[in-house]
Amino acid sequence: MENDIPPVNRVDEIREHLSSLEGKRLKVKANMGRSRIVERTGTLVHAHPSLFVVEVEERRGRTARQSYQYVDVLTGTVELYDTESGERLFDFAETITE
Repeated sequence: MENDIPPVNRVDEIREHLSSLEGKRLKVKANMGRSRIVERTGTLVHAHPSLFVVEVEERRGRTARQSYQYVDVLTGTVELYDTESGERLFDFAETITE
């Protein structure tokens, strides 16, 4: 089986990939629970050791910073997309459920 990579290594992989995307625009789709899904587009500001920060546009020209954990990307709770191509950046969810 080629999916025997421990989750910790996958979190490091996500962090490294997001570090290389700092300053790029991303679309974030986050499952906030109770059937509430939030979709926002913003700029990846920084990839910290345990979380990453996306600056999103709010109404009337305001901006807000949202932080997400890498493990949420790993589990599929947070999905990240390239704003230009629309492609999903990470797709680990199906490998965990197998």
